[in-house]
Amino acid sequence: MSGFGWLSNLIVYLIEQYNVKTISAAQIFNVVNGFVGLLPVLGAVIADSYFGCYFVISVVTFISFLGSVLLTISASFGSLRPQPCVTGSNIICKGPSTFQFTVLYTAIAMAAIGLGCGRFILATMGANQFDKPKEQASAFDWYFIIMYTSAVVSSTLIVYVQGVSWGWGFGLCVAASFFGWIIFVLGYFFYKHDKPLGSPFKDITRVAIAFLRKRKLSLSSNMSDYYHGSGETVKNVAMPQTSFRFLNRAALKIEGDIAQDGSIIRPWRICTIQQVEDFKILIRIAPLWSTTLFLCVPIAMQSSLVVLQALVMDRHFGPNFKIPAGSVLVVVSISTSIFLLIIDRFMVPILRKLTKLTPTPLQRIGVGHMFNILSMVVSALVESKRLKLVKDRDLEVLWLFPQLVLVGIGEAFHFPGQLALYYYQEFPSSLQSTSTAMVPLVIGLSYYVGTALTSLFQNKTSWLPDNINNGRVDNVYWTLAVIGALNLGYYLICSKLYKFQNLEKEASDDCWINDIDN
Repeated sequence: MSGFGWLSNLIVYLIEQYNVKTISAAQIFNVVNGFVGLLPVLGAVIADSYFGCYFVISVVTFISFLGSVLLTISASFGSLRPQPCVTGSNIICKGPSTFQFTVLYTAIAMAAIGLGCGRFILATMGANQFDKPKEQASAFDWYFIIMYTSAVVSSTLIVYVQGVSWGWGFGLCVAASFFGWIIFVLGYFFYKHDKPLGSPFKDITRVAIAFLRKRKLSLSSNMSDYYHGSGETVKNVAMPQTSFRFLNRAALKIEGDIAQDGSIIRPWRICTIQQVEDFKILIRIAPLWSTTLFLCVPIAMQSSLVVLQALVMDRHFGPNFKIPAGSVLVVVSISTSIFLLIIDRFMVPILRKLTKLTPTPLQRIGVGHMFNILSMVVSALVESKRLKLVKDRDLEVLWLFPQLVLVGIGEAFHFPGQLALYYYQEFPSSLQSTSTAMVPLVIGLSYYVGTALTSLFQNKTSWLPDNINNGRVDNVYWTLAVIGALNLGYYLICSKLYKFQNLEKEASDDCWINDIDN
């Protein structure tokens, strides 16, 4: 709640309080969102390798609390902000000084640490409290329901208070962050704690280096020629698979690799068959994982453009109330929360009852792709209508709601589907926390790609001037729709070619997969 409270209204804060130009504010917003998206990987690696989920969440949440405090201070003291610009005045409108920007960016970075590092580790820790895969999958859905519900509260209540007083608005973020941290820390004795399994990236690197060093060796058909681990027998360990068979060389035993007791003498020249198979899983899933990037790029760009559109639209709701521009994005959270409930409690049970099958993660992600494309098309049509009317009157901000509802429905399908696919189904156990962080990692990268595309449009076209009334934002949306359609085709090819590794296990557990046609 605290994180969404300051992030959802960041563009407006930069424009109104720091005299930042509109497109530049959107770019900063994208960069911050990208930073928030990249942080979960760092947090997940630290949790998996060293300290566990509980410790990492506790620390980063406290750092986020301190960042919220600094944001509140920056909003409360005029010396930490530039003088406001006065429309029609002859006084030159000045931007913030280096010191003012330093304070602002430090506060944002600290506040982003908790929002980025903690969110998806918390999802992993929550799912680990359950034993059955079906309950774990449902835990992800409920995690998203709660997360989006808190986003709704933040984007309405907190953003509304910020419209009255930025200091009080950020103060609510401080209170939410502090109480959330206290409640989480006090629950220590009630949680199921998983021990760190060591650095997963170290094992991945070992496989790559061991293969390169043994790339000229001939493969053996004798299972005893491969290293399965200290004290293990061929009967009860993983067997080398035929897919990406060339990588099995990394587990071939040669003289000097293994001690008499079965321990490894030269760890960067040999690894276990299980480590090789884990490495193969990452290679198999990489194409599917890459499709998520251009699924999220349109969403990332839309999230900043919608706020800029709202600023130049009629936001009055009745005679006495004006919808804050930063609150417009709450429609996405509301839509996602509602459809997560509908999918989890109605659609999936009905489909299971009628067809005896449960929608697979790949199917859910595919549906999310289609809703995303439809949202971009609607966005382009609405913006075209707005530009036609802009000289006569301002279009009502309610016209933005249908496209945001479609984005929310798409997120309700593809986000839980991605987490279920990357975490409980396919990724090795040593990458549990890291695998859930793959989703926000791609989201973070998508914001940076969106920033690059925005700069490209701004430099090479006339679509994105500082005054978007003089631009063609509709052309940007049409371009994003085309990108989404091409990405959907790429996704369909990847999903068709993909072979599930844990099909039998998932089917017996009555989890996500009941029948696969590949």
